[in-house]
Amino acid sequence: MTNVIQQNIMRQCIQKVATGPEYSKDLTFEEAYESMKVILNGEADPVQAAIYFIALRMKRETNEENCGILQALIESAEITHTELDEIVDICDPYDGYTRGVPASPFIPVVLAAMGVNAVSHGLNEVGPKFGATHHKVLKAAGVRVDLTPDEAAKQVESLGWAYIDQSVFAKKLHDLIPLRQRMIKRQVLTTVETMLGPIRAKTTHLMGGYVHKAYPPIYTALAKHSGFDSAMFVRGVEGGIIPSLQQSGRLFYYQNNANDLQQRDLAPSDIGIKANTRAVPLPKDLPTVEAVDNIATTVDISAVAKLSAELGKAALGGEKGTMYDSLVYSTAICLTHINRYETLQAAADAVRDVLDSGVALEKLMAAT
Repeated sequence: MTNVIQQNIMRQCIQKVATGPEYSKDLTFEEAYESMKVILNGEADPVQAAIYFIALRMKRETNEENCGILQALIESAEITHTELDEIVDICDPYDGYTRGVPASPFIPVVLAAMGVNAVSHGLNEVGPKFGATHHKVLKAAGVRVDLTPDEAAKQVESLGWAYIDQSVFAKKLHDLIPLRQRMIKRQVLTTVETMLGPIRAKTTHLMGGYVHKAYPPIYTALAKHSGFDSAMFVRGVEGGIIPSLQQSGRLFYYQNNANDLQQRDLAPSDIGIKANTRAVPLPKDLPTVEAVDNIATTVDISAVAKLSAELGKAALGGEKGTMYDSLVYSTAICLTHINRYETLQAAADAVRDVLDSGVALEKLMAAT
């Protein structure tokens, strides 16, 4: 593709999406796909790329635009297909957690202890939150976070779970982080990057989270385009895969490539969880850092990651508390969705048995 053609693609797309609230036009799938390819290949002017992303966001991205961008990301990434019968893909927000101590990095470990293959993915840090990510937490727990796609696939085959970093399986996308940091605000990459599915099996399930009610249909369209056989989207704390431990929640899902998106109400009390907080709370004596502006968190994220690793190990070994309850709740939801158990209560009881046995902790330590 010549430089003139590249410039024309970006120019035409920006002209369509950045003409104000009344006159902006939607891109076709092909236009979104081609423009994203230009950006991923480093052939777009950074200023134009930033304008493009912000204009899309302000206009509100369509499913066609989201899927076109996702397709370009998929083609630029290294997706590993295994001979495993089944795997659960855990796609938590890549920008991490700042309001509580994350438990979700350990969900793949618990699933593996339950005999279900699982993979999680992410990166070290990215905006807009720059929170405690799976990468940071698992690294603090002594787990390798630099596995190659082949190594990650083999670890899933041997241990039942693995973490794989975006810097390894989607380098071109990862190279856009400096640009994203300069843009400050959330944009389309934050929405679509979790949908790549870096390790696939004969049947691949997706488990994701959301906060705003508009997102389940958006994520469903992306999941179907990416080829996930089933997907579940939990209304989770900070947009993650663990619902509030304190109040009722909601789950949207599809199974067996069905077109209909179904809804299920959730209540922690249904499986015996009674908590005074929505999630694992941040301690009052947690170290703080000086905020660079009025948007950035003052929480010391490295301290959050270290605490998450400590509490996660304890919960995996059977220690009761909000971390333990978080693992029980989210894992039970997943196991029920993939039809390992008929009821949420039966799944929760089985998860508690595994945590209390110490098998889950062994699964974690085997990866360190």
